[in-house]
Amino acid sequence: MSWLLLAGVFLASLLLTFVLRSYALRNKLMDVPNARSSHSIPTPRGGGVAIVVSFLVAMSICMQTGVLPQGQFIGLFGAGVVVALVGFADDHGHIAARWRLLGHFAAAIWILICFGGLASLDIFGFKVDLGWFGAVLAAIYLVWLLNLYNFMDGIDGIAGGVAICVTVAGAILYWWCGFTREAWMPLLLASACAGFLVWNFPPARIFMGDAGSGFLGIVLGGMALQAGWVAPQLFWSWLILMGVFIVDATYTMLHRLIRGEKIYEAHRSHAYQYASRRHLSHKKVTVAVILINVIWLTPLAFWVGKGGLDGVSGLLIAYLPLIVLAIRYNAGKAEA
Repeated sequence: MSWLLLAGVFLASLLLTFVLRSYALRNKLMDVPNARSSHSIPTPRGGGVAIVVSFLVAMSICMQTGVLPQGQFIGLFGAGVVVALVGFADDHGHIAARWRLLGHFAAAIWILICFGGLASLDIFGFKVDLGWFGAVLAAIYLVWLLNLYNFMDGIDGIAGGVAICVTVAGAILYWWCGFTREAWMPLLLASACAGFLVWNFPPARIFMGDAGSGFLGIVLGGMALQAGWVAPQLFWSWLILMGVFIVDATYTMLHRLIRGEKIYEAHRSHAYQYASRRHLSHKKVTVAVILINVIWLTPLAFWVGKGGLDGVSGLLIAYLPLIVLAIRYNAGKAEA
């Protein structure tokens, strides 16, 4: 039944993306290129709603059949719906940044309430419970992750491709560590992303939009927090798996803050955006990022997850080369 559900989620996402593309074309919901864009032709947007709908329906089925714990379902479902609705409204008009941020923090707090806060962290072999301070940090982490996923959804295929890499690796790691029930939810999200990616892989025929990218960010962030409750070292594994996006977006933001720029303004100064212009290809950069996830980040995440390497040490080892790449590709540098 579960494998049939995975196939059903893929097909549902695939077909729903087609429907959304047709809807966007009819109603002229197009992403028109401008000076801040990484694409050159008007392209329909809003396809990420297919990921949202297909995943939430599948997650509901899993909860009803006992595969997914109720608390985890309520937390991710509620937060995901709020973030997706805020993003959907922003895709169809414009919502002031303060109202978007309010919705994002409400979603983050909802997840933390349902999950019971931040689990104790495993730091160099010591279990550290940060209490209320940890909950504050976790809320900021969730809001940053959902926003950075929006920032990193700037070239064809990259957001969906990375989400598949992270969730498939996370599911395999759960299975390898003996937590077979926990593996199904990441696989469902991977299937939903795969159906959308058929339409979004370079050259993209539809873009994800804020509804999809924000939804992926909050759900992946919630999955990482849940992994920490399953086994403390797995939280670090999930952070390692999301390393490309975390490093590029965070390094770029800090660089722009130092220059006094408004970080919420649109720009094209992420490392992956500079790389796509330097190599004149979205596909090359997207495939390269996928390979970094598969060849570099996944083995390190598995090493940490199986207890062979401390989580903090593994995180530093994983992120250092990514920081070097961010510097090499001028992440955060002012555009000419």
